[in-house]
Amino acid sequence: MQAFQPHILAIEDDPVLGLHLKTSLERAGFVITVAADGDSGLILAQRVAYDLILLDVMLPGIDGMELLRRLRCQRVTPVLMMSAQGDEGHRIAGFDGGADDYLPKPFSTRELQVRIAAILRRVAYERERDCVVPPAANDDLVAFDEPAMRVRCGDCWLSVTPTEFRLLQVLYEQMDEVLTKAFLYQQVLRRGYARHDRVLDMHISNLRRKLARAGIHNLRLESVWGRGYLLSWQVS
Repeated sequence: MQAFQPHILAIEDDPVLGLHLKTSLERAGFVITVAADGDSGLILAQRVAYDLILLDVMLPGIDGMELLRRLRCQRVTPVLMMSAQGDEGHRIAGFDGGADDYLPKPFSTRELQVRIAAILRRVAYERERDCVVPPAANDDLVAFDEPAMRVRCGDCWLSVTPTEFRLLQVLYEQMDEVLTKAFLYQQVLRRGYARHDRVLDMHISNLRRKLARAGIHNLRLESVWGRGYLLSWQVS
């Protein structure tokens, strides 16, 4: 029986990097399709059920951020953004737009493969789980709609990215308990935690902004200094 080969779409306008991605990742056992601009990349992403999309930010035609925004209106395909603009503001914008991970350029082939493997492990793990609302005292107040990637908090609906959805769900399953960063990296990002890794912090920051913008003040996402994060329900 032939082993499963994940199908990845790489949207990258640099022909040298595009060829390098194709040859190195195919050597690692992936099936790779390369699109050289945002317009053709969006068409492919909408038509084909890829297992993962590698998305450059600076693209001719539709840029990566706009492409991601349009894609998230239709699909929840995991997206790993790649960009030479790796400062915190650009990374936050990528996560806020729905990216699952953000890899600053230049990067090594090994790091890219590790990031891809972590995302694919997480997706496989989630597909094995039954989609149920976790039992808790506030079941009438909070509900998770996975197909639509949204969460109901009281009378308000909050649209979130796939990673934000998982983060809220894991925190909600253990409401009022402090969860360490190491635990959340394993359960949400499906990879190990490194001291200077800020990916989880950015997802937390994005969730807080979305909760505030939606006027959801009862659901509190709190930092516990030196320990981690906890989710709590504050009665008005």
